[in-house]
Amino acid sequence: MATLLVTGGAGFIGGNFVLQAVADGLTMVNLDKLTYAGNLDTLKPLDGHPRHVFVRGDIGDRALVAKLLAEHKPDAVVNFAAESHVDRSIDGPAAFIETNVVGTLALLECARDYWKAMDGAARDAFRFLHVSTDEVYGSLGATGKFTEDTPYAPNSPYSASKASSDHLVRAFHHTYGLPVLTTNCSNNYGPYQFPEKLIPLVIARALKGEKLPVYGDGRNIRDWLFVLDHCSAIRRVLESGRVGETYNVGGDSERENLHVVKTICALLDAKRPLDDGRKRESLIEFVKDRPGHDRRYAIDSSKLQRELGWRPSVDFETGIARTVDWYLDNQPWVQRVLDGSYRMERLGQGS
Repeated sequence: MATLLVTGGAGFIGGNFVLQAVADGLTMVNLDKLTYAGNLDTLKPLDGHPRHVFVRGDIGDRALVAKLLAEHKPDAVVNFAAESHVDRSIDGPAAFIETNVVGTLALLECARDYWKAMDGAARDAFRFLHVSTDEVYGSLGATGKFTEDTPYAPNSPYSASKASSDHLVRAFHHTYGLPVLTTNCSNNYGPYQFPEKLIPLVIARALKGEKLPVYGDGRNIRDWLFVLDHCSAIRRVLESGRVGETYNVGGDSERENLHVVKTICALLDAKRPLDDGRKRESLIEFVKDRPGHDRRYAIDSSKLQRELGWRPSVDFETGIARTVDWYLDNQPWVQRVLDGSYRMERLGQGS
């Protein structure tokens, strides 16, 4: 596949995917609305690159999407575009329905019409890959993992909107024959992540010596997936996944939130000690839990490993150290983000 239409390619996962794919020789037509989480600074290495075309726009703009498909004739569409932060969905769910459900529907309709007009081998090879989340499955108990057959049970407006979009993608395959693929990933971390998410937020606040808010008792568990491992999994599914199938992508790295925060504190204490000699773990502050906070997520990615030969290559200890180093080395990127509308305030209190 030489040319991809990528939506949300200025965001965290999408941006990393675009950078990696262009480096590997693919052509990216990158459609992004540039909401608060979209950041053209992430794409600076591609300024003037002949295999990267950036277009500012909305996946819900059918005329624009149809124009891009007709003009660039991509071999696949990869849909990263989404409102993605649970806390923001609690405070304002409507935007999540508009982008994640209504926007995905518009994108699917354009992709269907484009695919139907294709001929021969190009039509046979076309794919629509939808990037989703493990949060659609709800919450786990102390044992077990999410599989592709786990019933959907979303518990936040965000996860409900993503579950809805997953169902639309499935329906377009079964109703119209559109050759779709869906991936459901665990919690991503790594370079270029917007600092409202746990890991970059803790890094930013800890560097300043500020309080580190941890929801509830900090014992909520997530399966952490290094973003570049996720990108390589998407590429593998795109190349060889069975049409109509869902593939779970996990990092095999379950960690409690409190453990993650303490690990970051220890890394920063070693690399950038506070002037007053305090250990950053003393900055941890337990705050009221957010509404509907799922207790544990864990992904069983054995289907992806068995069928397509993909496995995560970065363990959590290596990945978190690389992530901390990236943020230390790229403070101008962080500061430009924090100079915008986000000020590291707490979101998701339902107000």
